[in-house]
Amino acid sequence: MASKTPQADAMTEPCQNCGYETPHTVTVELRTESADDQNAAFSREPYRVATCRECGDVRAKRMNDA
Repeated sequence: MASKTPQADAMTEPCQNCGYETPHTVTVELRTESADDQNAAFSREPYRVATCRECGDVRAKRMNDA
């Protein structure tokens, strides 16, 4: 039976879609939360974005809520 070699540049964490631990690409994004153009520059928040490398499922969590 063939098995996949773990990738050193990926974090392994539980994937809610796959149902088991898989390698993920993890980034931090600044997202604008205000729809008002005048205040948009002041409403940016950091989000942790994890993308499963197996199924492509994307999960984002506001880091200030962590």
